[in-house]
Amino acid sequence: MKEFRSVLTVLGLHKMRTKGGHEAWVREGLKRPVIIQTHVDPVSELVVRKTIKDLGLTREEFITLLESL
Repeated sequence: MKEFRSVLTVLGLHKMRTKGGHEAWVREGLKRPVIIQTHVDPVSELVVRKTIKDLGLTREEFITLLESL
């Protein structure tokens, strides 16, 4: 979870709000916020794949960012 949040921060997103067990992360130019469940660790594969797609990244780019932290 910590690493996923770090990648979002590096990509220019910031946490807009926390509601219940969910965090909404936003960045200028995104059509919709990235939503992550705070009570699920690690972040589910489905959320990671959707985030990669929404941010316009390749899987390799995401992995490179994750490994660089």
